[in-house]
Amino acid sequence: MASRSGRRSASSNGPSPADETPGGAPVGGFALAGKSDLPDPATHAFRQDLADIALAGRVIASHYAEPLLRHLVTDAMLRAAPDAAADVVAKLKRGEALAMLDCSRGWAWGYAKDGRVGYVEAAAVGI
Repeated sequence: MASRSGRRSASSNGPSPADETPGGAPVGGFALAGKSDLPDPATHAFRQDLADIALAGRVIASHYAEPLLRHLVTDAMLRAAPDAAADVVAKLKRGEALAMLDCSRGWAWGYAKDGRVGYVEAAAVGI
């Protein structure tokens, strides 16, 4: 229960300010601090929700996946984002490999044969 000062009384069920570290992090938790040294996103596949398993321990993501080798069934544009208006990273030819990490909402995301990361329309990706 909060008092007029906004502080919780000792009888409340939640943590009190005394349960926090000087930086405001809960006791028993941890604060993320320090310098980040992220790899180049143009050649290392990572997003907040998904990253290449090879980057585990180097980047933080909700999930990690091992790339699946797929081949394009038609020519395609490798794009910087899952949008037909996004910048073109590379022009890919039919038969070229794509090390795919994700395929959803009409877009496949992964590495082209030269190691560049981007999105291609899912219809261009075969099995």
